Amino acid sequence: MMQRYRSVFAPGLFAGQVAVVTGGGSGIGRCIAHELASLGAQVVLVGRNREKLERTAGEIRDDGGQAGFEVCDIRDEAAVRAAIASVVEAHGRIDALVNNAGGQYITPLAAISAKGWEAVIHTNLTGGFLVARECFVQAMQSGGGAIVNIVADMWGSMPGMGHSGAARAGMVSFTETAALEWAASGVRVNAVAPGYIASSGMDHYPPEAGDMLRAMRHTVPAGRFGNEAETSAAVVFLLSPGASFISGSVLRVDGARPQARMGWPMALPDAAAQQRAAVRPCDGFHRAATPRVFAEREDEPND
Repeated sequence: MMQRYRSVFAPGLFAGQVAVVTGGGSGIGRCIAHELASLGAQVVLVGRNREKLERTAGEIRDDGGQAGFEVCDIRDEAAVRAAIASVVEAHGRIDALVNNAGGQYITPLAAISAKGWEAVIHTNLTGGFLVARECFVQAMQSGGGAIVNIVADMWGSMPGMGHSGAARAGMVSFTETAALEWAASGVRVNAVAPGYIASSGMDHYPPEAGDMLRAMRHTVPAGRFGNEAETSAAVVFLLSPGASFISGSVLRVDGARPQARMGWPMALPDAAAQQRAAVRPCDGFHRAATPRVFAEREDEPND
């Protein structure tokens, strides 16, 4: 029996719409693509790795959804322009963009080279700008639409990943500016800021970071890691008609982690509290997998 994404949103919510998801071949982007497709969208995945894109698009089609992909390095202006033109030519429209592609590595500021700094800035800021600009110019300027930029928990900045913190803060500013400049065309622009999310992205960090990653949940007032589906639900809401008067905003998905304060006695929820309806995790992604950083130690993200 074919399994489907168990979305909390109404079936057919995005029927007839075209949604572009960058970085849609893995991690949070893969989950977002699955949920949008399960709600009726024609999803177009954009990324550099053809194998990942083909695999995720195949999963979506196997689940009964519609998906295609464009192989593109979002840091390359000409490539981005061509990829978005290809989407518009194939589908005639772009209704939604999820600017999810990104990446960083753990290094203190003093050890970051100019090349390393620029690589992260170009991926997490410049690339997102280029994709959003082309979606606007080639499709949304005349047809309207909604954009969600994925940023990060950079409140209090990001020690150890200062290049990513700077890029994400820049993307928040870009989100606010685009929301103002593009509103006259019927385009809404918002951002989602995931906190500590148990996704495959955690497996890109070196093995020696494993103990730190596994311990991070103890700094979250909610007492656990978030999951990909919880991030996806925030994105889907901001793309939906339910957010029709929301633009220029950042929706945090972080279990109140930035509110943790030194010296304040933080009591973590016990198992019973975490099962209460108001805080029970949204776990609709039927193809979710535990990151290796947890599985190799036989530790679940919330144990």
